[in-house]
Formats: sequence, C-alpha cells, structure tokens
Amino acid sequence: MPFCHAVVWLDHSEAHVLHFNDEAADSEKVRARSSHQHQHHKRGVVGSGHATEDQAYYHEVAHAVADAREILIVGPAGAKLALMKHMQKHDAAVADKVVGIESVDHPSDGQLLAYARHYFVKVDNLRGDPRH
Repeated sequence: MPFCHAVVWLDHSEAHVLHFNDEAADSEKVRARSSHQHQHHKRGVVGSGHATEDQAYYHEVAHAVADAREILIVGPAGAKLALMKHMQKHDAAVADKVVGIESVDHPSDGQLLAYARHYFVKVDNLRGDPRH
C-alpha cells in the first residue's frame, strides 16, 4: 500500500516530513541552509528588521511532500504559513494538495504521526472516504 498522506512539521530551521498510510510511515528531515535569527529593529537603521525567508528551504520541503495525495502542514510559528505562501507561488500543484494548516508546538515524530493520523481520519470521514 503506497503512502497517500504526508504531514510536515516545520519551523524556520528544520522540517520533519512524515509520509504514511494506515500501516506504515517513513520520515525525513529537511534543514534550512541559512540560520533564521530573530532580528531586532534599531532606531535610525534602514530596513524592516526582519530576516528574509529561505526560499530554497521551502522549495526542498515542498519537493519532499510533492508525491503525497494529501498534505497537512503544522508548526509552532509563521514558517507553516510562509511554506504555504511559497507553494502557492512556486509549487501550485503541491499547494493544491494541502488540506490543513494547524498550530502544533514541538511534538516527537511519534506524536506527530498520531496527530496526523487522527486528523486525516476526520478529513476522510468528512469527505465520505473512510479509507484510502
């Protein structure tokens, strides 16, 4: 049975990608090339004080979930929204597979898998497709 679901937990420095079905799961990590540090705006300094998003990182994450039929994106902060924005602009076919974006703190991979399986049971039941 192939993997049809994927969940990605990410922050600005790394992503945990899990592909899974009812019986098995596979995981990988994608790390950002540049370190995302919080910048503070100082008076009299030109610029917004915000670090630029690592588009190569978001592209690698999008590529990692591209073969999934349905994708759940989770994370503790704004990286999950930045990923979705990136995919809508650069990887629209992958963005169309996203069924949800949820705030989730820092789970272990086992907790993330349990959360995602529970989430997709609800999604599948709402669609009238109790089993993929």
